[in-house]
Amino acid sequence: MNNQKTPQTTESNFKRLDQSDLALVVRSFLSTLDVNGETRLPQRAYLAIRHSIRNLQLPPGQTVLEREIAEILGMSRTPVRESLVRLETEGWVRLIPRRGFIVAPLVADDLQQIYEVVEALDGVAGKLATGRATDEELNQLERMIEEQEKALEQSDLLAWTDLDDQFHNYIVDLAQNPRLRGVVDSQSDQLHRARLYTIEHRPKPTRSVIEHKAILAVMRAGDPEAVRTMLQSHRYRARNEILEALRSMHPFPEEKR
Repeated sequence: MNNQKTPQTTESNFKRLDQSDLALVVRSFLSTLDVNGETRLPQRAYLAIRHSIRNLQLPPGQTVLEREIAEILGMSRTPVRESLVRLETEGWVRLIPRRGFIVAPLVADDLQQIYEVVEALDGVAGKLATGRATDEELNQLERMIEEQEKALEQSDLLAWTDLDDQFHNYIVDLAQNPRLRGVVDSQSDQLHRARLYTIEHRPKPTRSVIEHKAILAVMRAGDPEAVRTMLQSHRYRARNEILEALRSMHPFPEEKR
């Protein structure tokens, strides 16, 4: 995207990686790939680095050195380099001349465009799910909302963020449309990263829980168009909160790409 602005990167992002903490997270994630039978090194490196970026173990602006990542992953630099090139094409990292790769900053304009897509797709998913979800599947959504309330009572915002993801992703699953699922998946991880990054700078998400309950009630009532409208409105409000928080976190002059 041309002529967009990128928040300046703080000095803390240029510090050497805390390899010990990152290694623990990465090795735990790699163990899940072992269970799933994923043995191809470039794919393992790609998934591990993307997971670390998504969950802010590699924060926006962090320098990513091939040798450090290779050491953490326990593999040579070749599959790491291949994975970083792939991540660059997908917008997760950037190649900076004479410096190497950095984790792509979170840019408000980019996120707004992603949200505009996801808002529309969430509405479609809700509309389709309303006609296809069983009573037990709707009960599962209700249990997710109950868990969200418990997380907020304990002020566990990280747990709430994961549960919020589960709620929206489950509605997409209930739409029973693999093509819709694929498009949503291609965008949702960037939104998850932005939500984690701004979570401490936004209002406590009690309003989201109230809206989730309302969405579920209308799904039970069997009104697909109302569900579509409510989900889009819900995403729109959340988007504005996140963008406002992100912009407030970067009060310094911005540099053009």
